[in-house]
Amino acid sequence: MRPHRIKRGERIPEGLVLTRKLATFGKGHTLKAADVTALGDLPWTELQAIELEPGDVHEEDAGRRLAAAAAGAGVLASPMEAGSFPLVARTRGLVEVEAARMAAVNLVGDLALYSHPQHYLAMEGEIVGRVKVVPFVTREERVAQAEALASGGLLRVRPFVPLRCSLLVQEDLAEESLAKARRTFEEKLGFFGSTLQTARLVPGTAEALAQALREEEQAGVRLIVVAGSRSMDPADPVLGALPAAGAVLAKHGVPVYPGTLLWLAWLGPAAIVGAPSCGIFSKVSSLDVVLPRLMTGERLGAAQLAELSAGGLISPETSYRIAPYRKGLPRGQLE
Repeated sequence: MRPHRIKRGERIPEGLVLTRKLATFGKGHTLKAADVTALGDLPWTELQAIELEPGDVHEEDAGRRLAAAAAGAGVLASPMEAGSFPLVARTRGLVEVEAARMAAVNLVGDLALYSHPQHYLAMEGEIVGRVKVVPFVTREERVAQAEALASGGLLRVRPFVPLRCSLLVQEDLAEESLAKARRTFEEKLGFFGSTLQTARLVPGTAEALAQALREEEQAGVRLIVVAGSRSMDPADPVLGALPAAGAVLAKHGVPVYPGTLLWLAWLGPAAIVGAPSCGIFSKVSSLDVVLPRLMTGERLGAAQLAELSAGGLISPETSYRIAPYRKGLPRGQLE
């Protein structure tokens, strides 16, 4: 690229890229024949611009190409705005980032690609990332290198899938309290497009719980939440019910606070989540961190649950992994 400083009265070539705002033309604008003519009637004294040389690429072309390469499934590369190219969620879901490849792109000169963190819960139409070309003009070899690194997409939004769910309560509970638990859990599930098929009390014995778990899984339920679990007690009947039903415990306790006593097991394709009480549905807890992952159809195991420890202290700063169930309220809250 070649810089130019042109005084009023000197010849203005077409194709120059402005590096300073000039009259009605913004910086980064490429001058066309009509623009050159229009400049003759506008007040200005000096024009500062760049002349493109072979191998140069304008920021708009470079940014458009990198955004298209970086946008994976569930992400739309949108037109340039405010100097960068937005990457927009096509659907409600969880952001997935290939962080190592994204970092490699950001080691290429002149180019920047950034996004929300891994497993950010995005709403449809929300900007989840951006591409920025730092100078007005970059080089073709840099754009091509970045395109190759981003090929196939670096940023994706994994959509939520509709699941049939059930709530089993293994404690003495007034009908009013059960109804409240059902309402709040139904509202949370509705955010993900899922439905609560059943909500019932189950006797607190291993045999009764094992039978209930088998019944729900055979009825096509793919998420079973067992409330009233006392998982710190080795005599908790649900811990005996899991192997009796044929379920496999993935992890006993999760590194998230509040709600560390939560546990996760699998019975065939059905996830079973153990919650300490029905009150967990109306409060922000580990359940709200785990639910979005399960609602994408992900089969979480011990390793994935252990990784929740970074950001495991639930606070406004880490709530990006939690659903905004109601407009106007902080993420995770229903009241």
